[in-house]
Amino acid sequence: MNILVVVDMQKDFIDGALGTEEAVAVVPGVVEKIRGFGGQVIATRDTHGADYLETEEGRHLPVVHCVKDTPGWKLHPDVEEAVREKAGSRIIDKPTFGSVELGEYVRELNEKEPVGKITVVGLCTDICVISNALLLKAYLPEVPVEVDISCCAGVTPQSHEQAAEAMKMCQIGIV
Repeated sequence: MNILVVVDMQKDFIDGALGTEEAVAVVPGVVEKIRGFGGQVIATRDTHGADYLETEEGRHLPVVHCVKDTPGWKLHPDVEEAVREKAGSRIIDKPTFGSVELGEYVRELNEKEPVGKITVVGLCTDICVISNALLLKAYLPEVPVEVDISCCAGVTPQSHEQAAEAMKMCQIGIV
C-alpha cells in the first residue's frame, strides 16, 4: 500500500491570513495528485483555538490562523472534495507543526498492510511539510518518504528551497 499525505491545504495558508501566490498556484496540482493517487489518502488540518496568541506557537508567529470551525481552518473546497472522493480517506486535525496522531495512524496501517511508500504534498514546505515528512520517517524508518515539491509551497520561495535541501539530507526524496 502507498500513502499520500496532504498537509494543511487550508484557506488561511492558501489565500487567507498566511496565504501566498505560490500556495494558490499549487492547489490544482494537489487536487490532481489526490484524484490520480492509487492508495490511502490522509489530509491534515492545522487546528488552533481562540487562545492561539497565548500558545508557544502564537508567541513566535503572532498571526491568528486556522482557528477550528472558522472559514480559514477549512480545507480548500477542491482539495476537500478530492480527499472525500477517495474511499477510506482520513482527515486528521493537528494542534502543532508535526502530527503524532498521523505518525501513529500510519504505523498502524503499516502493521495491517506493509506501506511501500509515503508521498507528502501541501503547505508550508518549510514548516509543516518538513515536520511531518521527518516525523513519518521517524515512525517508519524503512519506508521511503518522498515530497512532491511541485505540490508544495513555503512561506517564501527561498525557505521552500531550503526545506527541500534539508529534507534531502535526511533521506527524504524530493521529486
